[in-house]
Amino acid sequence: MLDSIKRTFLATCLTGLLLQPSLSVAQSTMTLFEDVRIFDGTSLTAKMNVAIEGNKITQISSQPISSPTDAVHISGNGQTLMPGLIDAHWHTFMVRPTMAQASMAPLTFITLLAGAEAESTLMRGFTSVRDLGGPAFGLKLAIDNGVIKGPRIWPSGAMISQTGGHGDFRMLSEIPSTPDQLSYPERVGISAIADSPDEVRKRTREQLLQGASQIKLTGGGGVSSPYGPIDTVQLSVDEIHAAVEAAANWGTYVTVHAYTPEAIRNAIQAGAKVIEHGQLADDATAKLMADTGTWWSLQPFLADENANQLPDAAGQARAAQVFAGTDNAYRLAKNTV
Repeated sequence: MLDSIKRTFLATCLTGLLLQPSLSVAQSTMTLFEDVRIFDGTSLTAKMNVAIEGNKITQISSQPISSPTDAVHISGNGQTLMPGLIDAHWHTFMVRPTMAQASMAPLTFITLLAGAEAESTLMRGFTSVRDLGGPAFGLKLAIDNGVIKGPRIWPSGAMISQTGGHGDFRMLSEIPSTPDQLSYPERVGISAIADSPDEVRKRTREQLLQGASQIKLTGGGGVSSPYGPIDTVQLSVDEIHAAVEAAANWGTYVTVHAYTPEAIRNAIQAGAKVIEHGQLADDATAKLMADTGTWWSLQPFLADENANQLPDAAGQARAAQVFAGTDNAYRLAKNTV
C-alpha cells in the first residue's frame, strides 16, 4: 500500500511541475505522459496516455498520441497519474520551525526553511495551497518566477488578531504595547494586532495591497494559542465586519479561525465566507453554516502518530478537545448537507 501511495504522489508531483508555467518543461510544445493509470477522484482507469500543451491537458487516449519532435516524453510504467492535491489550510512559514523560532529567529533563516518546505510540499503531491497566515508574499513571488520549486500559493498575509488572541505572539516583556513600536511577529508579517473596527480595516487593507488573495482573522482561541483558552471569543462582530467590507471592496473574502459555536456565529453574522476548523461546533451552528452557504474548512485533527506534540499540559488539554470533536464535526457536516 505504501509503495502505491508513493507512486501516486510521484506522478502527482510530475504533474505539478509540468503545470508550473515558469518551469522549462512547461515551455515545450507538448509533454506526454505515457503508460499511466489515471485517478479521477473515485476510480483508476486502465493504462492511458496523456498529452499536455502549455498548462492544459489536451488529450487522453488509450492509443499512442502523435507528438511533435520536441515533445517531452515521460514514461509512467503503469504508475498512477492524478490531479495535483490542494491543501486548503497551510502555513508556509510555520510548518518546519517551532513557534518560538518563527517568532524570534532571523527572517532569512525562516524564509529558507519555508522554501525548503515548499519544495517538499510539492513533492508530496500538493500543487496548490491556501496560506492562512504568515509572510508568504516573497516566497510566492519566487515560486511564480521559477526561482525555487513549490506549489501555487494563495496568500492571506498576516493573520489579524485582537490583543491576547490566537495570533498574538508577543512576549510578555513587550506588554504594554506602544503605538509607534510593533512587535517582531508584526514587523515581519506573521500576525497583525487590531483592537477596533478601524484598526482591523487598516490591517486588512495592508494585506490586500501586498497581494493577499483572502483575509484571515482569528475569531477564537486555538490549540497552539500562546494566551487565550480555546473557548474564548475574539474580535467583535463589528471588527470582523470591517474586514469583510474591506475585503469585499477588493473582490475577495474573509475566513475566520473559530472552534466554538459562539465564535462561528459571530463570524457568520459579520459576513465571513469561510470557517476554519470548527471542531467544537454543535448542530445549530452546523445548520447555520449550511443555511447561509458558509464554507466549512474542516481539518481532520486526530490523536494519532501525526498529531502535534505539545509540550505543556494546557496545550495538550486543548488538543484533546479538538481531537474529540473531529469525528462529531464530520458527522455534523455530512448530516447537515
